[in-house]
Amino acid sequence: MDPRKWLLALRFVGLRTAWRAVRAAWERDRAERAHKRPGARPWRPIRPLERLVPLADGARLTGPDAELEIRFLAPDVLRLTWTPGRLPIPYAIARDILEDTRISVVPQPDGWCLESAAIRIEVGMDGRVRFQTAAGRVWREEDPPERQGEAWRHRVRLRPEERLYGLGERAAPLNRRGRVYRMWNLDPGGSYGPGADPLYLGVPLWISLHTDGVYLVFYENPSDATFDLGASEPDAAWVSFAGGALRYYVFYGSLEHVLARYTERTGRPPLPPRWALGFHQSRWSYKSADEVRAVVQGFRDHDLPLHAIHLDIDFMDGYRVFTVDRRRFPDLPDLIRELEGQGIRTVVILDPGVKIDPGYSVYQEGMAQGMFCRLPDGKVYRGLVWPGWCVFPDFTDPAVRAWWGIHYRPFVEMGVAGFWHDMNEPTTFVAWGEPTFPRVVRHAMEGRGGDHQEAHNLYGLLMNRAAWEALRELQPDRRPFLLTRSGWAGVQRYAWNWTGDTESTWAALRQTIPTVLGLGLSGIPYTGPDIGGFSGAPTAELFVRWFQAAAFMPFFRNHAAKGTPRREPWVFGEPALSIVREFLRLRVRLLPYLYTLAWEATQTGAPLLRPLFWLDPKDPALWEIEDAFLLGSSLLVAPVMEEGARSRKVFLPSGEWYDFWSDQPFVGPEVVEVEAPLERIPVFVRAGSILPMAEDGLTLHLYGLPGREGEGILYQDSGDGFGPYRVDRFHERRQEGTLRIRRTEEGDLPWPGDGLRFQIHGFIPARAVVDGRSVPVEGRALIVPLFEELIVEVDPDPSRTG
Repeated sequence: MDPRKWLLALRFVGLRTAWRAVRAAWERDRAERAHKRPGARPWRPIRPLERLVPLADGARLTGPDAELEIRFLAPDVLRLTWTPGRLPIPYAIARDILEDTRISVVPQPDGWCLESAAIRIEVGMDGRVRFQTAAGRVWREEDPPERQGEAWRHRVRLRPEERLYGLGERAAPLNRRGRVYRMWNLDPGGSYGPGADPLYLGVPLWISLHTDGVYLVFYENPSDATFDLGASEPDAAWVSFAGGALRYYVFYGSLEHVLARYTERTGRPPLPPRWALGFHQSRWSYKSADEVRAVVQGFRDHDLPLHAIHLDIDFMDGYRVFTVDRRRFPDLPDLIRELEGQGIRTVVILDPGVKIDPGYSVYQEGMAQGMFCRLPDGKVYRGLVWPGWCVFPDFTDPAVRAWWGIHYRPFVEMGVAGFWHDMNEPTTFVAWGEPTFPRVVRHAMEGRGGDHQEAHNLYGLLMNRAAWEALRELQPDRRPFLLTRSGWAGVQRYAWNWTGDTESTWAALRQTIPTVLGLGLSGIPYTGPDIGGFSGAPTAELFVRWFQAAAFMPFFRNHAAKGTPRREPWVFGEPALSIVREFLRLRVRLLPYLYTLAWEATQTGAPLLRPLFWLDPKDPALWEIEDAFLLGSSLLVAPVMEEGARSRKVFLPSGEWYDFWSDQPFVGPEVVEVEAPLERIPVFVRAGSILPMAEDGLTLHLYGLPGREGEGILYQDSGDGFGPYRVDRFHERRQEGTLRIRRTEEGDLPWPGDGLRFQIHGFIPARAVVDGRSVPVEGRALIVPLFEELIVEVDPDPSRTG
């Protein structure tokens, strides 16, 4: 281990726990030796496939030592399964959708061809697989798979121009090609920077962009895996799994379509409570109720908006999960009510480790009911974490998930608004080797049995499932808020994520954008960094620049490690404090837009934060850009990520754009040099956007577009619960000197006000007509009643349109 990691770990856990970590590593190694797995064998290709058995939606091809099942789940969705090997328990799958799909099966001299209206797949007798469009264009090619005992691997050919994105949380470039990645959730040790791998939340999928289209491949196998994406061979990707069947889904179509199809099966994110999109303040740790009150008072004194406060592990009694330290937090329910009266929600941390303590009720219950993971000899497995020696729930058992969920009740009754799940890779403290369970630890796996090799990557996903299911039952009229460090495919159904224990460096700030974008492209739309980095002491400039970037990200939290300097915004003095205040206020103004994007994610699975190539995946100029991002499809944000920089270059994609701060128009594609004083970062609005903002109640900012169409959406409800809602859609069409906007609506929620307020950008309105009646125009502002059609005539004087 890096000596710096040792020192950091010693600072975090203390000398006593460090000595215990030696014992923990020894116990793990002893368990592994007692149940040693067979040694590695050479990789061997499968023997030729010999016959095809037709299925209603595909075919089964068999050979002496392997079988391939191909199913068309829809005309544009395929599932391929190579066996032998255990089939995955469908934890990742929310809806096992099967669309009626007509297919044809045609024998070929060296194999078979299966075809739907959208996809043609050719399988050679040797196991080669080729994917084509209905017109015959090849968009994915696989060489015959190979086996090594229980392990599978296959080789996917890559085109010279092909880019690959996804794989979950990675400290790597946005384009993942050219590196090797491990699919094994792991705590990197209290601090990490660019290049660290693996991290806390892997998702075994990638999105491919090349000149013949876009596809998404998802490998439904939770075992330890390696994705060599062109590192060993520049023109090929090698994907290998340590066990289980080689099962994978392939989705073909546009970028938005393949992500929508993927999340259709693995689950769309639920709509969060509106407050969760605000600002969260945290620290490891606020150690008493008095300290929490002092921090909240500081936000009031400095006129800083605050939506949530997080309590880290020191709120617990001796770090025992589901307890409260009554000495330091003698009145936690009163504190929670007091904060909620100020519009501030309380989020508390929970870890999966249960302290071994005969006087501790959670431990007693779990032992009596058999809720904890065991070794092959039947003994309960123990590992070392914050409370000391702990046992761990087996979340692959539905009875354990139900039992665990019961313990959220007292906190729900106290008024706790959200739960923060940490250490759930799962992580344990060891002096050497991997900081997690021995692979021989047994798991229920829904009754069929399995080991930690199979269950490891599922652990965080299923901990979140246990909490989600409990909270939906305990508070049926409120939306759960869960934040998790770890998970797997499908975790977006239950929880948000943050990027973990990043360094406090400029390099880590730069890494934040490709990390968050990659998670979004992996189906996980709600994520963000610890502002300023977790494990260091950012300068005022670094903190400000990180804060400005995070203000446009889905999860917006200030958090820092034990032993680091205080990180509340006023600590940095002026001008940092005033700059932070303005970006906090901007975040509040953007909440209607963010909330609408959140609703869109529930409908389509589209991430809130998007790469620039989202606008035009066919434009190779956008494929590598990772120093800027889109928030929705209306805002382009270009953070400043170089120390001392007061300007930066920004690539604007094709189309017309407006500077958010000045309304200056630009036309892309173009690289522009933009001023970026410390108090501002470059932000642009796409022409044709209707940007809803919390100004004068609600203002719809309309950014003009010459000669084309545009659309805006606004979603509104009460901000929590499952009551009435409304969706207003605005379709714009501009011809010559007239802009026509047609509005449609759905839902039962009445419009919250007397009319609509528009603020016009890019042109000056000369006259406005609402459903045939003229309405007054005041400069660039329009206040109109609800309408079906709004016609705005443009001032013909070009000198007045600035």
